[in-house]
Amino acid sequence: MPARFFLETLGCPKNTVDGEKIAAALQADGLVPTTDPGDAQLVVVNTCAFVEAAREESIETILALAEARRRGARLVVTGCLAQRYGDELAEALPEVDAVVGFADAPTIAPVVLRGRAPRGVRDLLELPRAVPGRPWAYLKVAEGCDRTCAFCAIPSFRGPQRSRRPDAVLTEAAALVGAGVRELVLVAQDLAAYGRDAGEPGALVGLLRRLEALARDGLARVRLLYLHPADLRGPLVEAMLASPVVVPYFDLSLQHASSRLLRRMRRWGSGERFASLIAGIRRDEPEATFRSGFIVGFPGETEDDHLELCTWLSEARLSWAGFFPFSPEEGTPAATMDGRVPHELVVERLRELSGIQDPITAAQRDRLVGRRVEVLVDDVGTGGGPDARERSPGGPPAPTAVGRTYREAPEIDGVVHLHGDARPRPGALLTVTVTGALGPDLVAAAPAGAQVA
Repeated sequence: MPARFFLETLGCPKNTVDGEKIAAALQADGLVPTTDPGDAQLVVVNTCAFVEAAREESIETILALAEARRRGARLVVTGCLAQRYGDELAEALPEVDAVVGFADAPTIAPVVLRGRAPRGVRDLLELPRAVPGRPWAYLKVAEGCDRTCAFCAIPSFRGPQRSRRPDAVLTEAAALVGAGVRELVLVAQDLAAYGRDAGEPGALVGLLRRLEALARDGLARVRLLYLHPADLRGPLVEAMLASPVVVPYFDLSLQHASSRLLRRMRRWGSGERFASLIAGIRRDEPEATFRSGFIVGFPGETEDDHLELCTWLSEARLSWAGFFPFSPEEGTPAATMDGRVPHELVVERLRELSGIQDPITAAQRDRLVGRRVEVLVDDVGTGGGPDARERSPGGPPAPTAVGRTYREAPEIDGVVHLHGDARPRPGALLTVTVTGALGPDLVAAAPAGAQVA
């Protein structure tokens, strides 16, 4: 029987793409995937190393899967943690058979499992990938980053920005759509800078226009993640709002609202500039959705800086926002900066910011109740049907399916729970009426005539 492999991928959407490409390389080398690590001859952990919490999760996952090695499987660590720490990680984890960086990730099977020499260098970024098995997929259009943000170590192990050729992106996109993907989520460390390293600044606009041609093959949505506000200029905004497939979902990398602190972070912008950018988009598209993330407790963050961010959030009324405690990353300028904010104060500020944003998010979800919205069905639920209440005595019937409007990015934001007698198939686009809101999630009635899976 062919050898079986188990792959665990941690971290961001960009890592998800890497994991799918590693899985495809393993299958091309004759291995068969399994969802049970105890049934695998090869266990691969695709790690994250972005911040301390991510590194801790990666180490915990590796140690938890070390049991498979004791049963005779080979345990391999790859991904960002492997690339960043290499030999140091291998020395610290004797439970691991091999620590494999990005360049060698496509050759795990022949090198680690079979002891053969690599069959030539294969670029992970350009490898074919395993079909995700869901109606949406991340599509990585570039690797690395050319920015020098004071808090970020990504360029040190992901390298400078390297944009993929548009034809390569289109080929992969077409393959995904041909396999049933209805929503493509474009990702990169610095998505709006796509093409700049190749001497083609603004190339993302042209790429979006070429992706529109896939609508005839079933592509319904294109979503953009990780947009640096300095590059979200008129042409890109206009292209997004005019496109028949690009959704008006703006994932902005803001980090803070205090211009003083942003300069210390080596970032562009200010609260005033960010507010103006958002207001301009809302004038053209009142239904646009905005998400951002903010660092809390960056060295030198004063109470005035924090209050400025609190006020900005109250006025900006983003649909979604995430707040993350500052993590000192080895080798970055911020790691040795003075003015470290005490942990207890960071926790307090995180709580205050969430206390501001959570009601804003809830209010925006409540406003959708009673409206008709288009939902992409991501997955079919285990409930639904006329006997659902009998399976859940005293409670509401289980959802028929789970999906998303354009307002929700997969794996990040809330979802829409669909109820009704019909069971729509994954990938279906349904127009439904929102009947309720449960925090970040919505509840809607699936139409009786929905296609059955």
